[in-house]
Amino acid sequence: MPATQKSRSERLNSGEILTKFRRDPYEVLGVFRNSTDQEIKSAYRKLALKYHPDKNGNDPEAAEMFKEATFSYNILSDPEKRRQYDSAGFEAVESESQELELDLSSLGTVNTVFAALFSKLGVPIKTTVSATVLEEALNGRVTVSPLPLGHPLLRKVDKQCAHFYSVTITEEDARGGFVCRVQSDKSKFKLLYFEPEDNGGLSLALQEDSTKTGKVMSAGMYFLGFPVYRLDRSVSSSTAAKDPDAAFFKRLDGLQQCEVSELKSGTHVFAVYGDNFFKSVSYTIEALCVAPYLKEKESLRDVEARLLTKRAELSKFESEYREVLTQFTEMTSRYTQEMQAIDDLLKQRNEIHASYTATPPVKRSLSKSKKTSNKEPKEEKHSKDGLLTKEGHSKEKKSTRERLLKKKKWFNIHLKADKRKSC
Repeated sequence: MPATQKSRSERLNSGEILTKFRRDPYEVLGVFRNSTDQEIKSAYRKLALKYHPDKNGNDPEAAEMFKEATFSYNILSDPEKRRQYDSAGFEAVESESQELELDLSSLGTVNTVFAALFSKLGVPIKTTVSATVLEEALNGRVTVSPLPLGHPLLRKVDKQCAHFYSVTITEEDARGGFVCRVQSDKSKFKLLYFEPEDNGGLSLALQEDSTKTGKVMSAGMYFLGFPVYRLDRSVSSSTAAKDPDAAFFKRLDGLQQCEVSELKSGTHVFAVYGDNFFKSVSYTIEALCVAPYLKEKESLRDVEARLLTKRAELSKFESEYREVLTQFTEMTSRYTQEMQAIDDLLKQRNEIHASYTATPPVKRSLSKSKKTSNKEPKEEKHSKDGLLTKEGHSKEKKSTRERLLKKKKWFNIHLKADKRKSC
């Protein structure tokens, strides 16, 4: 077979993944360019279930299809990368920085340990729901427990497993708004929302990864009748290490509108997925009708609108900031140059001033150093003289004392008297 007619899998296995061999991500997922985020996500989930390595054993073609689908989804699921691809193709997308979603249940013990280690070191690792869980849900082989409104439940789910719950809401509840929230002490989890299929199964429609809020991990889905946004922190996490300023300006780029803003009356299915590497997850799940929380609902609407305004303002502010920062850098550089130039001119000026004199310049020869060296013995002699003077002085004092003592002996008549007798 000629080299130009290699099969697609052979090209992939031989490491020839070049731009000209990549298929259009829209073509890979089978969606249109104007498809919504939800349509893209649903298409990817179906392909991921179909070509997942757990279901296809050692089939290399299926493995490459799974990688290609994941690669395409990582481009189209990110608003910024999707915009870059639509405008300039693969060249505008940094393929090296693509973050794959890992299925921890298929990694094995050794790879899971390495993944956990990298996560501890601060490397962001995206994980996906286990293909086994998704397949069981799609085939209707999961147990669904009822979740009453306003009654929190405390449960514990194993790693890479899921607990399913059904919530029934009325038309009044649907109009007022509905919220489902989950909290855990430390362990990571995913909050999932499933839609019913014609065959009686369930397909994954929404997914919220837990985030650290204060001292707990939490995730929530808010169906309030107006657009609600989620913040994907991984969008700016990779940029933060390279450029802290860029990380700030891209902080709200991960603000993505949730695909579903309201629910209809009826029964809806949610699930809590244990996303920890090794341990099970203890969590609390609750479903609430928003009717008693009108003040909070309006406050959230206002905050969401202000966040969107801020995101638009940041784009303009970044260009202004970059321009001023460039000017500041240029001014700082010029300041250093001007300071050095002034110092050099003042030095030249002093040298010229010093040249206007008829006095011959002072000759600095070895004689000066000799004189300096000659002074030292004098100082030592002086110090020795000082010692001698002290010694002479002490001797002089001693002789004077002796003379006084001798004089004293002439007048000192020693009389032996009995001290016990009174005079």
